[in-house]
Amino acid sequence: MTIAINALDKLLAPENASSPGKVWLVGAGPGDVELLTVKALRLLQRADVVVYDRLVSEAVMAEVASSALCIDVGKQPGHHGLKQAQINQLLVDLAASGRNVVRLKGGDPFIFGRGGEEMVSLQQANIVCEVVPGITAAVGCAAASGIPLTHRDCAQSLRFITGHGRSGEPQLDAAALTATNQTLVFYMGLSWSRVISTRLREYGRSATTPVAIIENGTRQNQRVLITTLAGLPETVEQQKPVSPSLLIVGDVVRYYRADRVAAHEGEMAMSEIAAP
Repeated sequence: MTIAINALDKLLAPENASSPGKVWLVGAGPGDVELLTVKALRLLQRADVVVYDRLVSEAVMAEVASSALCIDVGKQPGHHGLKQAQINQLLVDLAASGRNVVRLKGGDPFIFGRGGEEMVSLQQANIVCEVVPGITAAVGCAAASGIPLTHRDCAQSLRFITGHGRSGEPQLDAAALTATNQTLVFYMGLSWSRVISTRLREYGRSATTPVAIIENGTRQNQRVLITTLAGLPETVEQQKPVSPSLLIVGDVVRYYRADRVAAHEGEMAMSEIAAP
């Protein structure tokens, strides 16, 4: 049963104040329910409460025990949910009331998932907290698209970068991003695609560097758009990919072949970038 975040008073009434519950920070992976870990699935089927984000797929939520209360704290246009500090306190209060809580996050809790902030808050409140890793979006989306993130012929390093910094605009380190023999993966970068394109070219990346936009990676409606660094803003404007989408920048994108990847509805290759 899903409960609204503004109707929690009764839920937070202590069940057994002398015996606090526990919180598991669980990675739901990028969307494909079959990519859940065995441990994550077991916890979803035993939880008293599941606090989940917008990026958790419906297929994953379908695995939650029917007896569990589900609380949606995700952020999306027109529905801002709870602020992070409020989510932290909610987890503390739920566990303090004697409940076993799964905090379910898309991808991995510790890869741009704010799991670290929630863990610290729980530890400070003396609530037992355990982290259950999930397949992060970069790994899952690249695998579903047949893009080898660290092919040794063209990528000796790999960087995960948030496309949305604390102040909004991504914080890009020129010195760290100039090397051409590394793969860059941008999380939450769609709205800043023009900035990313401009900055990387200013830092020395070629305008013809291949870029993959992977929308709804690993899901049945996955779509892959292949473009270049120079063409990235126009591709986003014309094709209008939606969240969740991931940007992969680097020569490893040349290995993408639509006809060699497991079929996904809506999949599309947009360029004639030559493969190695």
